[in-house]
Amino acid sequence: MKIVFATNNAHKLEEVKSILGEQIEVVSLKDIGCHDDIPETGTTLEANAMEKAEYIYNKYNINVFADDTGLEVDALGGAPGVHTARYAGPGHDTRANVDKLLMELGENNNRRARFRTVVALILVGPSGPETWTLDGTVEGFITRERRGKDGFGYDPVFEPEGYGKTFAELGVDVKNKISHRAKAVGKLAALLKTKV
Repeated sequence: MKIVFATNNAHKLEEVKSILGEQIEVVSLKDIGCHDDIPETGTTLEANAMEKAEYIYNKYNINVFADDTGLEVDALGGAPGVHTARYAGPGHDTRANVDKLLMELGENNNRRARFRTVVALILVGPSGPETWTLDGTVEGFITRERRGKDGFGYDPVFEPEGYGKTFAELGVDVKNKISHRAKAVGKLAALLKTKV
């Protein structure tokens, strides 16, 4: 089965390909010649993921999935949440995002947080599109400083519960087994294997 992952994020693409394995051919937006600025106007992760998937499905009539991920920090009322990628402003500046998060938490001892990924899947069906939403969550804490060199985004400051190390310290192989995206994509893989 061939399916488009509605992203141009190389890190996410590799992570997902390694989880889905050889049975499913995953291609990026660039691979199908899509260079559009896909809208994300939803107020929830579910809405954003489905908006991206529907945009690609409607334009290309192709099997597609899209994800949206949010970091939810208890002491910040669930922020950055749906604004995770642009927390410090437009442009996906991950360094600025992490700086803002650490500044806003300050000396607060409540560092509890979770990463949540929602995957929206649309498959070309015999009588129209078939849609699903799947999710994955990993509980953890925000550290007081960056630790580790692997990963991307907030990985150097997110410590999954029970591991004593940040995602950036654990490395890609461990992260790909336990992360929010791994859990959501694991559900996606299970579903897609029933369709192959």
